[in-house]
Amino acid sequence: MKTLPFTGSGVAIVTPFDGDKTNYDVLGELIEWHIASGTDAIIICGTTGEASTMPDEEHLAAIEYTVKKAAGRIKVIAGTGSNETAHAVALSKRAEELGADALLQVTPYYNKTTQKGLVAHFSTIANAVKIPIILYNVPSRTGVSISIDALKALAKIDNIVAIKEASGNISYTAKVAAEVPELYIYSGNDDMIIPIMSLGGKGVISVLANVMPKETHEMCAAYLEGDTAKATSMQLEYLDLINKLFIEVNPIPVKTALNLMGKNAGNLRLPLIDMDEKNLEALKASMAKYGLI
Repeated sequence: MKTLPFTGSGVAIVTPFDGDKTNYDVLGELIEWHIASGTDAIIICGTTGEASTMPDEEHLAAIEYTVKKAAGRIKVIAGTGSNETAHAVALSKRAEELGADALLQVTPYYNKTTQKGLVAHFSTIANAVKIPIILYNVPSRTGVSISIDALKALAKIDNIVAIKEASGNISYTAKVAAEVPELYIYSGNDDMIIPIMSLGGKGVISVLANVMPKETHEMCAAYLEGDTAKATSMQLEYLDLINKLFIEVNPIPVKTALNLMGKNAGNLRLPLIDMDEKNLEALKASMAKYGLI
């Protein structure tokens, strides 16, 4: 039986910036807020954390800080993916040394590769570390999706344990559940948490949890405890906010939302820029509806 990294709500946490530096004081406050709110895992240095704009030294320092701050109170999953296999291996080995509980590995982007290349890429990373690996399937970002046959091959590797499924294709997710039962599934889309859990998913790696950590945890917990009516109701209740958090490229809206809430998430890094005024007003209106501002 493969190791299950976590069940429930894992927050794809933002990286608070102060100019060109990570703001560790605010990151620490956010981590404490998530622990107090029932969040089940912290995913540091993922897409929402703007890891692609972080030099390796800063990237690894954020992972190290998060592990130390969590101090075993909550699982820490480190994003260490890259479109260069050797780079992903180096980041992954260091994150393991720093005490990360698991790793999140995105499919190679831009240079992409074939399905055989994906198997070779992920296999090489997995063989370089011992901790669990969550594959990250997000074709809208990377231009490539992991095929079912590739997943079957990768599932044979002991420490490749799960997939963060963010294709938005529920049929694909069903095929993963049916044909690759060795892999645990996490929703990578907040608008599909309960649909994916209904197919056997173990929870979500969530953007919504950045601003509604308690509620996202409770939604997942309700489903896992068998209260599917409550879980479904919550999924639908928060759908408007979920949609507004993706009205522009993630993490522009969610970082803006945290700043509006007084959480001091700080600036975005180019090429990400401030929200269009019309979209900002739509985000504010939705947040007000949920009592966030």
